[in-house]
Amino acid sequence: MDEALVDLVRDRSRLGRSSTAERVADILRDRIIEGMFKPGDRLSEETICERLEVSRNTLREAFRLLGHERLLEHRLNRGVFVRVLSADDVADLYRVRRVLEGAAVRREPTARALAVIREAVADAERAAATGDWHAVGTANIRFHQALVTLNDSPRLDEAMRQLLAELRLVFHVMENPRAFHEPFVARNRELLGLIEAGEPDRAAACLDAYLDDAEQLLVHAYEPSR
Repeated sequence: MDEALVDLVRDRSRLGRSSTAERVADILRDRIIEGMFKPGDRLSEETICERLEVSRNTLREAFRLLGHERLLEHRLNRGVFVRVLSADDVADLYRVRRVLEGAAVRREPTARALAVIREAVADAERAAATGDWHAVGTANIRFHQALVTLNDSPRLDEAMRQLLAELRLVFHVMENPRAFHEPFVARNRELLGLIEAGEPDRAAACLDAYLDDAEQLLVHAYEPSR
């Protein structure tokens, strides 16, 4: 958390002269996707305003936007916190993923999309080889974002980006990130192979089983607190 706040200084350049709440929201959302802000973290207005050199009004509008995306929540007299998701949230996220990604893998991939998918798979494999499971999770998120680009729809891309930010919050429930992420490194490679081979039906079946297994693992991790 502290590292993420300090590192916000380098994000000032993304704001430009016409600083807007939407751009601030983009930066904070990216930090959530990267796993830098964790569920239950309190976000300090004073510190973030100082690091990004933005006004409190701009930041509060960014907080409001991310609240609508179900990433942040305002607690009366306590401040703004990164949202803690529930097992029901997990189930709903996976319902949406089956629609967005299921449609995507049935489409003929473009060379550009395949290049991004291949890069994400390779990055996850390299991170797994060094035991960096946080980086594996980040590469996995990029892999699934790239899958949705096969739909050739900016609106679906944006919907997936917001969904994956929520999903990163879910990943934090896993006490053993290696046990969760490691099996899916090889499964990403398998799914990529089916897409490259032009086998949409088999790719869709592979994805269905993949998402079923991932959802089951995550929901099971919530069971002690349900």
